[in-house]
Amino acid sequence: MTIVERVKRICLKPKDEWQVIAGETTSAADLLKNYALPLAAIGAVAGFIGVSIVGFAALGGFHVPIATGLISAIVGLALSLVMVYVLGLIIDALAPQFGAEKSKSQALKVAVYSFTPGWLAGVLGIIPSALTGLLGLVALGYGIYVLHLGLAQLMKPPQEKATIYTVVVVLCGVGLGIVRNIIAGAITAPAMMAAMPGFHG
Repeated sequence: MTIVERVKRICLKPKDEWQVIAGETTSAADLLKNYALPLAAIGAVAGFIGVSIVGFAALGGFHVPIATGLISAIVGLALSLVMVYVLGLIIDALAPQFGAEKSKSQALKVAVYSFTPGWLAGVLGIIPSALTGLLGLVALGYGIYVLHLGLAQLMKPPQEKATIYTVVVVLCGVGLGIVRNIIAGAITAPAMMAAMPGFHG
């Protein structure tokens, strides 16, 4: 199955696709290299174009320098892959607490594939604006729904615990996202601020 077909099925028929995914044997390296990396790169490339080529209209058309934008994109991409891998470990570690089945391979599949809607929405970064942020939230919401279905079918918690399992995983994901942004900001923010009009370090 091609990555395009998988993406379409995850987004359009997630319940059916999770059943297919549940029976697949895919290594962590293959999942990250052949699926997560290309999709996470969508947001990284779009974000680079948005901040370094298109620019910020609200800041008078300010553009982040090309080199700084590239560094930011690469760091963000690397941290995204680390984040999804760690989330898979967390899903597996939490499984016994919710009566689910422990399985690192299944947990990583849930983490990786449930990020699909969010990674696709990364293309909106080409035009930084409030509207793109709103659409990103819609994609995030749908991703949570996809995550819920994946946890139920691959980790197999009791039905009455599936929702709280999802909520806890989402909260962990939010925490990881905050840490990711703090790390990325610590690495790239000084260069970005130095390039901004009127900034004096």
